[in-house]
Amino acid sequence: MNGPAPEQITGDFPEKSLWPTIASSEPLESPPPQPPLKTLVLACFLFLLTFCTCLAAGTQFAAAYAKNEAVSVDDFLQAFTLFYKNPQALMAGLPFALTLLTILMAHELGHYFACRYHHIRCSYPFVLPFPTLIGTFGAFILIRSPIRTVRALFDVGASGPLVGFIFAVPAVFYGALHAKVVPGLSAVKPDQVILGIPLLLRFAEILTHRGIHAGDILLHPVGRAAWAGLFATSLNLLPAGQLDGGHILRSVSQRGHRIVSLALPLLLVALGFLQHWGGWYVWAGLLFGIRFLRMAPIYDSVPLDENRRWCALAALAVFVLCFMPAPIIFVK
Repeated sequence: MNGPAPEQITGDFPEKSLWPTIASSEPLESPPPQPPLKTLVLACFLFLLTFCTCLAAGTQFAAAYAKNEAVSVDDFLQAFTLFYKNPQALMAGLPFALTLLTILMAHELGHYFACRYHHIRCSYPFVLPFPTLIGTFGAFILIRSPIRTVRALFDVGASGPLVGFIFAVPAVFYGALHAKVVPGLSAVKPDQVILGIPLLLRFAEILTHRGIHAGDILLHPVGRAAWAGLFATSLNLLPAGQLDGGHILRSVSQRGHRIVSLALPLLLVALGFLQHWGGWYVWAGLLFGIRFLRMAPIYDSVPLDENRRWCALAALAVFVLCFMPAPIIFVK
């Protein structure tokens, strides 16, 4: 995920005269300077904190896997008490934490190096620690100068999801291959957490556990980390606003981007109502709000070449393989 540039904060496109230093469509002669050292220190500090919260999240997945049980809210809360009760027990969460952080960092480094390639100023990748079910709120970079060409816009938007997906695929199949078949696991119990199944994971489960009901397959923690990576990828690929999917769609069709940015919040509200997942209401509100933020104009509108158009189709396929109508349901 990449954040908006400071110049992208309000209203309609400004006149080119307001952007005298960036109006040229020619690339800069030299790459922008590296981000300040203090931001690297901050990025490392946040990474370490996120590693700790992901360890706790991974420990509860490992405990559930060892006991042949689905994840419960109680196990999730108790995992965080291990930091002062039994820190050594948190090592069980290493496979989950390392896998998830690898996928997230691959995603953000894809954005980072695309920005460096196109001489766009950006921050280092930041991951956000938080005691969620997966131990993090995700990751992002801040773009600090406008994206001046259509091709740069596409490269910056598509690089993160595609690179992150490449790292997630082996983890998906590893998690499915080492999954357990637990008859009756699909029976709903109080305080249980039901996780949706993206299309890619379902394909992997069919290949490795043919004929088994999806609800009776208990994923290995590495597979749970891959699930979290696919979930984050699908959210970033929503084709609206300044999300990665929005950048990709805008590089293909600016008119299509405007239309979808208006329609998608309504579709998410309907999806939340039909699938009973309240998270879609939150995302609908966010996408509706960022619709009013200003986006910097694109000064070089040379359309995408054939290779990038194929990559755009690949990004659409990735979205289909990762998307879940109801990602998380908490049973009361």
